[in-house]
Amino acid sequence: MYWPCKNLAVKSDNFVLDPNDYAEADQQGDIVAVFHSHPNMSCKPSEADKVACEASGLPWFIVGLPSEQWHLMEPSGYEAPLVGRQWSHGVLDCYALCRDYYKREHGLDLYDFERRDEWWHQGENLYLDNFESQGFYEIEMDQLQPGDAILMTVMSEVPNHAAIYLGDNVILHHVHGRLSTRDVFGGYWMKNAVKFIRHEKGPFTR
Repeated sequence: MYWPCKNLAVKSDNFVLDPNDYAEADQQGDIVAVFHSHPNMSCKPSEADKVACEASGLPWFIVGLPSEQWHLMEPSGYEAPLVGRQWSHGVLDCYALCRDYYKREHGLDLYDFERRDEWWHQGENLYLDNFESQGFYEIEMDQLQPGDAILMTVMSEVPNHAAIYLGDNVILHHVHGRLSTRDVFGGYWMKNAVKFIRHEKGPFTR
């Protein structure tokens, strides 16, 4: 049985399945695969497709249009690199980079909060509302150590960007529409830094 689901993504090449539609499909029986199309693109999976396929634990079918060629992809243990990963909101964004960094470097599992495109313009406050529940506490900038996180405002009234401090004035972060990268923590990024936080189980504790 095929069960169509709405795409909730806004201003994005990525797709976001409507959770209500997905739940309805699940009530009909076991979900055995997910498939979607790539309009005006090949059927080759994007980096976000690979990551989302792993998260789903299901085979994915992708059809490229207008070629109508198909690609089958199955979970294989893929992990996006910390540096050089493609951008895809909700799948490969600044919060996803932080989650992956803390998991790989410190064995910490941060909750994968659902986040809509441009949530910071819709009355939501992902970072300030949730950093304490995930085991972080606030520190001062002059206390920064490798592994701490920095919250910033990027054309927003609330913190909507997060970076990992790597030491020696270098940060790891993923800016909207760009590849994830290491950058100097200075200039624009330092000017827009509004909060510095440390995980209670990280390399530096209270």
